[in-house]
Amino acid sequence: MNYRDWLQQVIYKIINPVVHGMIKVGITPNFITTTGLVMNIVAACVFVYAGMYKPGELAYVGWGGGIVLFAGLFDMMDGRVARVGNMSSTFGALYDSVLDRYSEMVTLFGIFYYLILQGYLWGSMITFVALVGSLMVSYVRARAEGLGLECKVGFMQRPERVVLTSLGALCCGIFGDCKAFDPMLILIVPMAVIAVLANLTAFARIAHCYKLLKKQ
Repeated sequence: MNYRDWLQQVIYKIINPVVHGMIKVGITPNFITTTGLVMNIVAACVFVYAGMYKPGELAYVGWGGGIVLFAGLFDMMDGRVARVGNMSSTFGALYDSVLDRYSEMVTLFGIFYYLILQGYLWGSMITFVALVGSLMVSYVRARAEGLGLECKVGFMQRPERVVLTSLGALCCGIFGDCKAFDPMLILIVPMAVIAVLANLTAFARIAHCYKLLKKQ
């Protein structure tokens, strides 16, 4: 069992009581997925609001990161509710994947716009590259699976990206009064990590598919 599977099982044990409660009251996986998207939109709005009306008040960045982290739990719960509640469907899987992409684009756009408004042009460019890499990781997998290939290789998958994004923003807000260095780096550095590793993951998946196709 790799670290992702082990961590997933730990999180499932924590959220299982909530999952069973949702099933009992009739909450559907698609409703949970939609709620996650709405929360990410709220987080993006917080980033944009902070950039436009609260420059320098990094507490708002922290609140945005907290919302993204909380929305990430919904991203896990929708699939768990579908499996445990025997509500899995092909459309549900499609709906989840599409809304996950929207959630990620909206969140990273909010950070991108916030950094532009704060005068961190290089940081915003890094965030844009992170956004491109994030989309390409998912696209390569979807395209590969459309060709009948299994493609789950690479480190920087969606859970890692969500954790890095949310914790970066959250910690930026918590340590916003730090004088030893620019606290905005706490937000920008995770974006740089995603920018590098997400794109490397996308290319690793391309290479993986190339090897699989050569064997056919």
